Amino acid sequence: MKLWQKNTTVDNIVEKFTVGKDREMDLYLAPSDLLGSMAHIIMLESIGLLTSSELKSLLSELKTIYQSAISGEFIIEDGVEDVHSQVELLLTRKLGDVGKKIHSGRSRNDQVLLDLKLFTRDVIRKLTAEISQLIDTLLIQSEQYKDVLMPGYTHLQIAMPSSFGLWFGAYAESLTDDLQLLLAAYKITNRNPLGSAAGYGSSFPLNRQMTTDLLGFDSMNYNVVYAQMGRGKTERTVAFALAGIAATLSKLAFDACLFNSQNFGFIRLPDEFTTGSSIMPHKKNPDVFELTRAKCNLIQALPQQITLIINNLPSGYFRDLQITKEVFLPAFDELSDCLSMIRMMMQSVKVNEKILEDDKYSLIFSVEKVNELALQGVPFRDAYKQVGLEIEAGRFVPDKTVHHTHEGSIGNLCNVQIAELKNRIIADFNFEKVDEAVQNLISAN
Repeated sequence: MKLWQKNTTVDNIVEKFTVGKDREMDLYLAPSDLLGSMAHIIMLESIGLLTSSELKSLLSELKTIYQSAISGEFIIEDGVEDVHSQVELLLTRKLGDVGKKIHSGRSRNDQVLLDLKLFTRDVIRKLTAEISQLIDTLLIQSEQYKDVLMPGYTHLQIAMPSSFGLWFGAYAESLTDDLQLLLAAYKITNRNPLGSAAGYGSSFPLNRQMTTDLLGFDSMNYNVVYAQMGRGKTERTVAFALAGIAATLSKLAFDACLFNSQNFGFIRLPDEFTTGSSIMPHKKNPDVFELTRAKCNLIQALPQQITLIINNLPSGYFRDLQITKEVFLPAFDELSDCLSMIRMMMQSVKVNEKILEDDKYSLIFSVEKVNELALQGVPFRDAYKQVGLEIEAGRFVPDKTVHHTHEGSIGNLCNVQIAELKNRIIADFNFEKVDEAVQNLISAN
């Protein structure tokens, strides 16, 4: 069944090629498609294109199908082109010709636009919760190990004193910045394209503000041509936000692999979180971090993948845009898995609290000595030279205590401020507005 089919039958090879993975990908979108259809038919009834009894029957059946989609029981049958066709088929089987009326005033173009936006804002919410939990975990570990010093590195050379408080907290703040970019992507996503139809509007007197309110959007995409131009652009914008999160996780995973190695010995994973070798009985490999690094590096390529699909398209709809779903929709599950694994690892990691007892790290305290002399009135450059000559002569004796007090330093981590910043960003998503709208829509009669 095809919504557009008339008397001509498409060649099977052509049909297989053009449908591609749409039936598989559209299963991600099924709950969103059903919510969109509920809002659309409520609006259609308000402008006289459905009777109240037709609306009641359609809403009842759409809610039943919606529950099957939420529970994972919804399928797209063989020979059915996409999720939109499957929903309409189920409605006509149950309700007859009234099921065919739900498509009035819309196209599959604005349907899939709407589905993608509803799906994306829902998975962004899930990611936001997972990022928030990871930030909390990192801040807890930062506080727990705030007094445990470790060497800081530049150019992979020992540089200055750092601490596990700083290390854990740095990634917490990095993820907070990533949340800020995700918020911007969410705001672009959370605008209603429904009513733009094939990209040029409709001669029906559609009430686009009504569907905007029913679905809990912040606003609509006002210009119908731009609404269609948003296909691909929205995915690319969100992909940049996902790539930012992935970059933070990838860097953390690299640190963890490095610090877990015997040459560093800064941290250790519990044995049950490592894997072994088929030939070397002593091996305890940090495969979770290595796979996280690889998966996150792939996610960082996502904006470029989408860009290469859409970057030479003029305005209007083109079938090229179908391919964006194949790289975009699965990325959220991949990133969610990485966030879950990293959080479990960070909760369980064991910290070496005696790293700096090794004399090879003594020179990281040279700057402390320079600063101490400068505070006593010695010009900084003279103090630098004096300590440098002591090092060259082998006479440098480190004082392994540190006295850092400024904001964001070893002695003043600003973890409370990082947590407050995270909470302000999450509040700006205003997920409650969407919750209320969706709940009202599902409860509508």
